[in-house]
Amino acid sequence: MRIARFSHQDAIRFGIVDGGELVVLNGDPMFAGFDTTGERVPIGDVALLAPVIPRSKVVCVGRNYRDHAAELGNDVPTAPMLFFKPNTSVVGPGDAVVLPKHSDFISFEGELAAVVGRIAKNVSAENALDYVFGYTIGNDLTARDWQKSDGQWARAKGFDTSCPLGPAIETEFDPSGDAVITTRLNGEVRQQGPIADMIFSLAEIIEYASAAFTLLPGDVVLTGTPAGVGQIVAGDVVEVEISGLGILRNTARDAG
Repeated sequence: MRIARFSHQDAIRFGIVDGGELVVLNGDPMFAGFDTTGERVPIGDVALLAPVIPRSKVVCVGRNYRDHAAELGNDVPTAPMLFFKPNTSVVGPGDAVVLPKHSDFISFEGELAAVVGRIAKNVSAENALDYVFGYTIGNDLTARDWQKSDGQWARAKGFDTSCPLGPAIETEFDPSGDAVITTRLNGEVRQQGPIADMIFSLAEIIEYASAAFTLLPGDVVLTGTPAGVGQIVAGDVVEVEISGLGILRNTARDAG
């Protein structure tokens, strides 16, 4: 089942994607279930939004693909390298990525994203995927110059609009399957790799993270990026595609 969050007639609503239409739901399905209103809305008549706004945090994993660690001259981690993005970093499909002032190098990173569906604390890897509501696409935008200069990643990874998510949440996706991440910059393929190449699986990441802090419904877990990351400038269009999940497309612009 594919769930979209959308704006229509001055209201924010949720719907099940059914071909070119949205079957409107009574509320947020993570909390209200999948009861429908009986209304159908053409997708072309709505504005798709980020499919979820995390209740507390976006949990990210650095250097979770060997080829990406190597391209930046870093060692392969021996345990998941975790960091956070605030929920204020989240934007949706089609939204602008606003390049922050005083940074000279913003980089794209296409990633698989998992949406937490229920409270997870001290979860085992064996049961970890039972806590996932569904899956979507993320772009972990990074200010590389700030990442190098600051000594920690809060500013480099957490600036406003640094976490596009979308276009929808797929509840039946298999994160251990053969899906491929492809990132295109202005139509040119820059990243391409199977999610099976992750060093630490999503289940292992959830186990590791939930041993330290509680994951709440609506939190998002970004799982790392393959090699091929690069710079974006104003006017660039970044498309992240994951087979089975669709395409997340955003355009960069300078801050006003």
